[in-house]
Amino acid sequence: MSWFRDGQVSGRGFEPDLIDSLSTTIIPWLIGGLLLLTALTFTVTIRSWHAAKRSPYFFLRVQAARRMQRYLVASLVLILVTIGTTAYAWQTPQALPPQHARLSYAKPSLTTVIVDDEALLAESSPTALDINLSPVMNRVAETAPELGDPLLKPALPEQYNQLESQVELQSDTDIGEISFSTEISDDYQALEAGRRFGKGYFTLYATFDYDGLADGMTWSWVWRHNNQVVDGGNQVWSYGDEGPGYVYFQPDEGFQLGDYSLEVWVNDSLMAQSNFTVIDSVSATN
Repeated sequence: MSWFRDGQVSGRGFEPDLIDSLSTTIIPWLIGGLLLLTALTFTVTIRSWHAAKRSPYFFLRVQAARRMQRYLVASLVLILVTIGTTAYAWQTPQALPPQHARLSYAKPSLTTVIVDDEALLAESSPTALDINLSPVMNRVAETAPELGDPLLKPALPEQYNQLESQVELQSDTDIGEISFSTEISDDYQALEAGRRFGKGYFTLYATFDYDGLADGMTWSWVWRHNNQVVDGGNQVWSYGDEGPGYVYFQPDEGFQLGDYSLEVWVNDSLMAQSNFTVIDSVSATN
């Protein structure tokens, strides 16, 4: 699942897996504790009732009756809390929002880069992956040569091209360089960005800036694994003309070995593209 966020509306993202894990661990103990307290208070209520009925002294009967009332009320409250907690624990988990929760006024800014044949070949070689660990990935220019690599000039998948734009693409519309990281700062900057990540379950953030967008344009984001589309989204832009933003990806099956890429499209035009590699293990100098 992938998401788009910016700092103007929703703030930091949440981690649903952590919440589910805590709920699964804590709620059974909470219900058990409530049942135990209910049993204890109900036991004291019964004993107070017996004392109120059998005590030979008037004042002792009055005190027992008052104690019985207090514990009876406490028992009823605990029963209601237990029922409510049990109902919450048994309810069907709500599905996550569609794959595109966005934040308003996010910013991407793109500078078109002309890439020559030699640079493209170096970028696609294993040596280049080990050497070029810059958080900034190669961006795709409209005039980039075709070398047979589908990552150079991919097509926008039809399922993420379902909307009609109401505003034309402007000459100053830019999506900035994309950085990948497993954490981001409060101002939506990548922390310890890299291009190689270890296999497994985690959230990967793709941060960028944007500039020159207009409400009414359409935009899409597409995640690929080994050139196969695995996730994405398509929406009408309504988040202002500039700002910092990020998309994040958390595949249900976890990140698998191979090459991943992210594309950002505006009005059916590819504005930014970046890729990273998932391997068995990653050194501290990723």
